[in-house]
Amino acid sequence: MAKILDRLLLFIYSLSVGTLSVIAILLLSGVLPRSLEIRNWETAYIAVIVAAVILFLLSIRFFYISIRRERTSSLSVDQRTEYGDIQISMETIENLSLKAAGRVKGIRDLRSRIRVSQAGLEIMIRGVVDGEHSLPLLTSEVQRQVHEYVQDTTGVPVADVSVYIANLAQAPSFKSRVE
Repeated sequence: MAKILDRLLLFIYSLSVGTLSVIAILLLSGVLPRSLEIRNWETAYIAVIVAAVILFLLSIRFFYISIRRERTSSLSVDQRTEYGDIQISMETIENLSLKAAGRVKGIRDLRSRIRVSQAGLEIMIRGVVDGEHSLPLLTSEVQRQVHEYVQDTTGVPVADVSVYIANLAQAPSFKSRVE
C-alpha cells in the first residue's frame, strides 16, 4: 500500500514540477505576459505558499525514500568459503525441504517454514498423511530425509526438523452402481 501511495505522490509531484517549469519557461521567454491581471493578490500569495509547502514536503518524502535501506530484500543464508561468498535464499531452502519430504510415501500437501538460529536451520514441515502408515515411522522418516537432504545439498547445518501432521487425507469413496 505504501508503494502505491508513494507512486501516486511521485506522479503528482512530477506533474506539479513539470507544470511549474513550463510556466516559468513561458514567462521568462516572453511568450506569456509578465503582467497578469490578478484581482486578489492575497489569495494568490496564499495559493503559491501552499503549493510551495506541499512540493517541499513531497521533496522531503522522496529524499527519505531514496536514502533509506530497503527492508524487503529477500532473506538468505550466507556462507563464506575459500573461494568467496555464497548466499542461498530461504525460498531455495524451503523448496529443498519440500522436495525431500515429498519423497516419503504417505505424506502430501506439504508446506515448510525455515528459521535461522545460532545452531543452524530450524525447519518446520506441515503435511497431511494418508493414514495407511505408522505416524511415528512416517514423521521420523520425513525428519531424516529433510535433515540429510538439506544439509548435504546446501552445506548449512540443520539444527532441527519439526513435523506437524495437520490432518488425515480422506480417501475418496466410490458408490457402486447397480443397473
